Amino acid sequence: MKKGVLIIIGIIAVLVIWGFSSYNSLISLNETVDAQWAKVETQYQRRFDLIPNLVNSVKGILTQEQKIFGDIAEARTRYSSAGSANEKASAASQVESAFARLLVIMENYPQLQSSGNVRDLMTQLEGTENRISVERTRFNDMVRDYNVSVKRFPKNILAMLLGFGERAYFESVNGAETAPTVQL
Repeated sequence: MKKGVLIIIGIIAVLVIWGFSSYNSLISLNETVDAQWAKVETQYQRRFDLIPNLVNSVKGILTQEQKIFGDIAEARTRYSSAGSANEKASAASQVESAFARLLVIMENYPQLQSSGNVRDLMTQLEGTENRISVERTRFNDMVRDYNVSVKRFPKNILAMLLGFGERAYFESVNGAETAPTVQL
């Protein structure tokens, strides 16, 4: 009888250790996803802090495209008032669309590119968009790791009991695959 009790206690101990280990793993993965999203937001904030200053230095050269500058300012406002990650991603996509139109204009007018301010703007835009892209990719990688952990058996049972649900990937908005057309 003692042997049976020891086996039951051993099984319970293993399950308790596994439960704590799995819980800690889920907490770590969840925090990693949150930290990575914070890095994405840091890059968005960099964009919103840096780009308006650069755009203002180029505005005089590109006065015919005031609508694009207005679109950038409006999208920036939407981003800062957005509450969720999905709302922020949608607002950020609107900024990207306006930046893409601005880049098309600059590419179509080589004389604009000769201006040092415009070259600096283009370089900063490209660098900023690359940083954002890298961080969003890392975010999606972290979300994938977390979601796999939450879905795998038997940890999925523990995850469901403890309220760990699937996290959403960063996805581009509808129409992002189509290059913007610029009419002057």
